[in-house]
Amino acid sequence: MPWALRRRVLQSWYGFEIHPRARIGIAWIFPGKLIMAEGARIDHFTVAVNLDRIELGLNATIGRGNWITGFPTRTDSQHFKHQSGRKAELLVGQNAAITKYHHLDCTNQIEIGAFTTIAGYRSQFLTHSIDVLENRQDSAPIKIGEYVFVGTNVVVLGGSSLPSYSILSAKSMLNKDYKDQWKLYGGVPARMIKDIPTTANYFNRKEGYVY
Repeated sequence: MPWALRRRVLQSWYGFEIHPRARIGIAWIFPGKLIMAEGARIDHFTVAVNLDRIELGLNATIGRGNWITGFPTRTDSQHFKHQSGRKAELLVGQNAAITKYHHLDCTNQIEIGAFTTIAGYRSQFLTHSIDVLENRQDSAPIKIGEYVFVGTNVVVLGGSSLPSYSILSAKSMLNKDYKDQWKLYGGVPARMIKDIPTTANYFNRKEGYVY
């Protein structure tokens, strides 16, 4: 089915809000609510299901082959009943990019700030796990700030965050809520390694695309 027709079907049948200049490739994208601003794009073979909401800002992109799952809040399941304020959402800011073959577990909210890059391949963002003390499923949000570079093949756990103007190095495991900007974080578990110069061009871009 041509994209222009598919877009109209998605809007009329499912109530999605998709800008005429946004685009979805050959992908299976069915959250409760989908909002795509001008220039936003979801590439081929990405799957996004069982979320309450996905929102992509201006020129935000989700690349090929990503697996985006969640556990919606409107369900009769006993899972997560103790978390009345939980939001099963993926929010991607303007000019931000999620590249290829990552797994994002949006049982709780994942927020990715403007001009941020989830780079490389096969990173895992996991917002839920088992609370062994309470013997129940539990979840916590993940927040990635603006102008962040996340290296390849990392693991980011629920309740952790990266501040704006920071880097998470390849193969790291983030499990804390960090606040200090202009830092390189890395390791297992991740820790602050060194400062980043404020003159670095990546952090001063006016366009999302990196040439």
